[in-house]
Amino acid sequence: MYLVSIMPEIWLNYGITDVVLDIKAENLEQKIDSDGKILDDSAITEKLNSIDLSKPMELVVLHNSKSILKIITSLFTLCEQKSKSFPKILAEKKILNLVKSGLPEGSSINEFDDVDISNSNLVFMGEMGFDGLFGYETVATRLIKKFGEESMLSAYAKRQGNLPTPGQYPESLTEAKKFTDNFEIQAIEIIANSEGILDFTIGHPSQTLSTTKILESNSIKDIGQHKTMIMSTGKDASNDTLGNSLSSLWNCSNAIKKDGLAILVAECKSGLGSDAIQQYIEDRLTLEQLRNPTKYVNGMEDLLFLSEIQKNFQIGLVSILPEFYVKKLDIISLPGIKYSMDYILKTQGARQKVVVVSDGARLFLR
Repeated sequence: MYLVSIMPEIWLNYGITDVVLDIKAENLEQKIDSDGKILDDSAITEKLNSIDLSKPMELVVLHNSKSILKIITSLFTLCEQKSKSFPKILAEKKILNLVKSGLPEGSSINEFDDVDISNSNLVFMGEMGFDGLFGYETVATRLIKKFGEESMLSAYAKRQGNLPTPGQYPESLTEAKKFTDNFEIQAIEIIANSEGILDFTIGHPSQTLSTTKILESNSIKDIGQHKTMIMSTGKDASNDTLGNSLSSLWNCSNAIKKDGLAILVAECKSGLGSDAIQQYIEDRLTLEQLRNPTKYVNGMEDLLFLSEIQKNFQIGLVSILPEFYVKKLDIISLPGIKYSMDYILKTQGARQKVVVVSDGARLFLR
């Protein structure tokens, strides 16, 4: 009788595709995914019925995601049934074509280049996640990052120490809420996982913050601490830049042992996505300057968290970023998913157990 080692098939998101991780059963400690009950189409429509469709509406898509497109499609169907005109759709130039390709027939999309967000027809759409500085990534935190540079300096100054605090309610989050209170706007705050939409809330961005409770109940997992972890963000919008993908690392950081290894699988096809990291690589910003800055630079918190967290464990990155960039950040550069497993077995021994996280952006491990 032969003993055959079964290869479990694990697919991890990498940009717009998925890649397979070849890992032997004896090396797999556990695979962690997000869960929760998915809303069916009728439940989505029922919730959307609370929107007054007779008023003009401009939907601002803050990032590309399947769940956002799903809500737009359902909203268009509702408008058709009630013979109401379709809402306008707006998105930033860099994601315009991505969003456009997933929109329903008959819809048009324009570039959102408005620096003034006081137009009361605006409805901002985003999928809620976790955030190292604000605790949660919400429509309010996305807006303060985009439009509130001075308020961001204040939010940054109110951080809880120099390590990321996802899943908390720090003072920084109150700053984001205060910032959006200045505007008569609406938000659609979505909770989703890799299978679909779990829930969503419609209202002013300072009110939709309460949706964090739904995210908590589906996304927090107590798994103890582990030596080795491979994590994917779970969706393209969370790994299109290094800055975006780091949230997944913060979400998993409490579950990694001291002197352990975390490998992040993130394509980063749009580059670094962080002015602070760019300036640091070009020697225009020092780690010392991050402690008490007089001016906020986009992505400062991620650079600070990265430098602090590396005192606890090593980080590897599977991406298409130039090796020079990755090494400058003290990260192990891995050219492909296959190399990550090779690296683990070579440095930690053939029997090393690995935890695989397939939806890092939407999970919080402790």
